Amino acid sequence: MIKLAAISLAIASLMSLSAQAASITTVEVEAAQKGWGEGIVKIGQAQDPKKAAIKHLEQFYAFNDGQVLFKPTLASVDQFRGTQKEALSYFVGQDLAEDKGFALAPYVKVRWENEGIITDGNSAMSMGNYYFTKKNGEEIKVEYSFGYIKDKEGNVKINLHHSSLPFKL
Repeated sequence: MIKLAAISLAIASLMSLSAQAASITTVEVEAAQKGWGEGIVKIGQAQDPKKAAIKHLEQFYAFNDGQVLFKPTLASVDQFRGTQKEALSYFVGQDLAEDKGFALAPYVKVRWENEGIITDGNSAMSMGNYYFTKKNGEEIKVEYSFGYIKDKEGNVKINLHHSSLPFKL
């Protein structure tokens, strides 16, 4: 009976540690945002932008872990991109007529202003504005909402990406 109680306690402790390891923190979300922005800059500077975009999608998006809801900023005909191939087309402009290669601008910097980050165990959400700086110094403000999960290796990945240009009268 004592051995069973000790085993049960050990299992409960391991499950608790596992749950804590899977929890996403605000710091991890901010690091993922920083890395995402740096990745967009790298795509625009790469000798092989398609290869850089594929790496970016694999590193930051959860396409290999389930459904990703992706509504990019400059998409109006095919507004929603539910596959990695469609997301790749948006970033480097390959398959859809409206895709001009968003990440090819090129941008020199991406900065984030979070309105808020909500963490809830192994998922998180953030919303705010991010700003894309072009080579000439022009900054483009974009509104965003992102959702995050952790993959099996503990990497924070995007499973919801919605961005749009601010409303103007």
